[in-house]
Amino acid sequence: MKIVIQKFGGTSLQNREIRDKAAEHIVDAIEDGFSPVVVVSAMGRKGDPYATDTLLQSATTIFKNISSREKDLIMSCGELISAVVMVQTLKQKNIDAVALNGMQAGIITDDNYNQATIKKIVPDNILNVLNNNRIPVITGFQGISENGEITTFGRGGSDTTASILAAALKAEYIEIYSDVEGILSADPRQIPGARNIPETSYIEAVEMANKGANVIHPQAVSIADQYKIPIKLFSTSNNVKSTIIFEMKNDKPVTGITSKTNIILARIFPNKSNIHKTGLSIFQTLAQQNISVDFIDITPELISFIIEEDLEDKFIKIIRNNNYVFEIEKEFSKISVVGSGMTGMPGIMAKIVKALSSKDIMIYECTDSYTTISCLVKSIEEIKAITALHKEFKLGSK
Repeated sequence: MKIVIQKFGGTSLQNREIRDKAAEHIVDAIEDGFSPVVVVSAMGRKGDPYATDTLLQSATTIFKNISSREKDLIMSCGELISAVVMVQTLKQKNIDAVALNGMQAGIITDDNYNQATIKKIVPDNILNVLNNNRIPVITGFQGISENGEITTFGRGGSDTTASILAAALKAEYIEIYSDVEGILSADPRQIPGARNIPETSYIEAVEMANKGANVIHPQAVSIADQYKIPIKLFSTSNNVKSTIIFEMKNDKPVTGITSKTNIILARIFPNKSNIHKTGLSIFQTLAQQNISVDFIDITPELISFIIEEDLEDKFIKIIRNNNYVFEIEKEFSKISVVGSGMTGMPGIMAKIVKALSSKDIMIYECTDSYTTISCLVKSIEEIKAITALHKEFKLGSK
């Protein structure tokens, strides 16, 4: 049995016309000799009736606080609706299908509500459905704990569901369908000349996802990398252009430019006579509260780093409660140049500085890894910075 995992995002399910196109991809896989296992997200986006954010909002309109357990219960409803509707869509095409929630699919998690981790897959029920020539349509984003509680995986969790099922079922590959044509060299809403990247490595895909390219969740790529399962990214309505993620070496130094906005630059001013007690302990304090930091710079005079803006209130409360001397500056963007080919290649940073300085864009902080160089700039200059870097590394459409 040749299994392929086909995951459909919310925008691939939001109306009958596009669901029919999604179903055609499933039909194509069957005609090509594959046994599809379908994973679905909740339909549409915030504001649409059954989108996850809409369902959650319906429960918090009157009373804002909701327990983590009940939050998972209502957030799990959107995918179940999608699964049932997709089954009916397939049956209209004379394809026998059955909807399975996370429990029925054998997805076992820990007890961490809203951010659960998958502990194991018991695929017996899925295999039984396949062996009876039926198509399993599985709810993404959710599972069941060993204590019998419904849990969800956090944003992008349906991608993770697809990858972990692919590993458990020894799938040939994973197909992920959304409203974009695979991974692009930059956000097409910011750079009209952004081009499709037909092939990229696991490490590049993870870096681009982590740095702001919201086409696929980085954890899903990491799982696929571990088991060496190729991922194919398609647009549901147009699969002429796509991206395949697999084990490959990219000789081109830069693959794409990504960005994250709504960034805060924080500065902590320690007591110079005891910097470890009055300054460096901030990292342990923030880690205990699940606040991630980046762009860390430590000097005797100050400690600086960045956090995401939606953590501002929580961050300020923590540092005030611990009597840190601090200041914050808002409206920054993190611009990242990504490419596995830059490893060991001199001159990449020089080109970045040249491109940004030629447009009078100030770099406030900079950090790098062997596949990524990221710069902190003011948000008002985000698009100008991306445009300059996209042009400097010749990433535009040919």
